[in-house]
Amino acid sequence: MANILIVDDEVGIRELLSEILRDEGHDVVLAENAAAARAVRNARRPDLVLLDIWMPDTDGITLLKEWSANGQLNMPVVMMSGHGTIDTAVEATRIGAIDYLEKPIGLQKLLSAVKRGLQRPAAPGAPAPLTLAAFTRSAPLRELARLVQQVVVNSRVLLLRVGQGSIAELAARSVQPKASPWLDLAAVSAALDVNQLQACQGGVLFVPELARLSRTQQKNLAFALERLERYDLHLVVATDHTLESLVREGWEEALAVRLFEVSLAPPSLADVRDDLPEIGAQLLLHLVEAGEVPRRHFSTAALNALRAQPWPGGYAELRAAVKSLALGTLDEEIALTDVRKLLIPATEGAVAVSLDQPLREAREAFERLYFEHHLRLEGSNMTRLAEKSGLERTHLYRKLKQLGLHGSRRSEES
Repeated sequence: MANILIVDDEVGIRELLSEILRDEGHDVVLAENAAAARAVRNARRPDLVLLDIWMPDTDGITLLKEWSANGQLNMPVVMMSGHGTIDTAVEATRIGAIDYLEKPIGLQKLLSAVKRGLQRPAAPGAPAPLTLAAFTRSAPLRELARLVQQVVVNSRVLLLRVGQGSIAELAARSVQPKASPWLDLAAVSAALDVNQLQACQGGVLFVPELARLSRTQQKNLAFALERLERYDLHLVVATDHTLESLVREGWEEALAVRLFEVSLAPPSLADVRDDLPEIGAQLLLHLVEAGEVPRRHFSTAALNALRAQPWPGGYAELRAAVKSLALGTLDEEIALTDVRKLLIPATEGAVAVSLDQPLREAREAFERLYFEHHLRLEGSNMTRLAEKSGLERTHLYRKLKQLGLHGSRRSEES
């Protein structure tokens, strides 16, 4: 029979539903909150989930959204509530729940809902790309998701002001309606035509960095910009350049002005460093669900090691690293040693200072190693480096100049 997960914070309801379904021959697993539900879903891959809406840590609707956003809603979910409304039922169904049961739940209603759920065919194809909605425990990413949605309701164009550690693609994917087309204009080298735009109708056009577009691609961008409304398209572009610098590099001023009308400055991976373990874990889950890697999970120490990396290449670099880690181990658990071998150079932490040097030269060699390490760790963020080293910033800049190292004044206030 089926493997069924029951998620409810009331022990009496869990036990009652469990007894009924076990009498029907099903294998039942219980979870008292969303955290336990996540763990069981990942470990057991249930055939069906009975999910309570009102729970103390994370409510059922939020958990349902999370599973949908990260490609894990490939099992039927029946929502349960004693205080539900029609609006709640409609929202749950829109997200992907197959049924909605009001408490107290009658025996026949329960068995009928379970039977219908288990008769549904498995969800076909690979899961949709990850969006910001998958990261429900990160306050900065939740806020960014709300800001992105607020913008796209009122504008078809969104510019993301980014730097090192960009999460531009993750933000842009959050604009994309479910199962709609996606076109990276930076990958289109020939002239764009209306047939290509029509094929993308209702979807998203994306540019990961404006400054890297050729003249032809800039013309493609202008061509698409004039036809967004006609083909129900949204355009999301990202850049670490200013409007003025793009114009100096030869961009048409009218086009640049149009692109910069509505902009957001999303956090970088360095800004959400404390959330990197969750982001890494969710990326791995998504890759497993998509069949791109074998079934793997991170050790706690391995996840914490992700937090210590600077990730200058941003979300794309992090995703590639997670995929490499999953494919580069034969064990089900990705360990700290795996992360160290892939991500940390062999010379990292080896203080190559000769004790035979004069004190002044040895001290300078050590200081250079120290600041190289922390510049890399902090993504060249001078504010955090000043805090870490205990130096006032003017003194810090002077010290780096003496050592032949360079920080980023641009990130001083980030």
